[in-house]
Amino acid sequence: FWIVPMPDVPHLPAPALPCNHELVLKVIPMPADCNANGDIFGGWVMAQMDLAAGMRASDRAHGRVVTAAVNEMFFQRPVKIGDRLNVYTVIEKVGRTSITLRVDAYAQRYLAETIDKVTSARFVMVALDSEGKPTPVPED
Repeated sequence: FWIVPMPDVPHLPAPALPCNHELVLKVIPMPADCNANGDIFGGWVMAQMDLAAGMRASDRAHGRVVTAAVNEMFFQRPVKIGDRLNVYTVIEKVGRTSITLRVDAYAQRYLAETIDKVTSARFVMVALDSEGKPTPVPED
């Protein structure tokens, strides 16, 4: 088969990887994760970002966290089957019971050195106690 470039998506210069972010997750989407056009579902990408935000916030809170909000999410480029999705996080703010993180997702294209930023968002995670109630985030 032939790979035909998509004319409506201009080639963008390679993005600078976020140097102040922590690489939290690397995952490869599979055929079950794509739509009829062969693009990975945005919901699947968002779920991976939520996992990464949860891991990073849980480490910072030293315990259980839940997602309270996802803000400012824009999908810039598609993710394809076989691409490696790399999810980076940085903690932007620690409140009394919440942690706000910026989460950026990059696709390393299948069998290529090309890396494209595909989306970013801010996740607000809330620390919970053993009964599921908000609890203060410990000083670090």
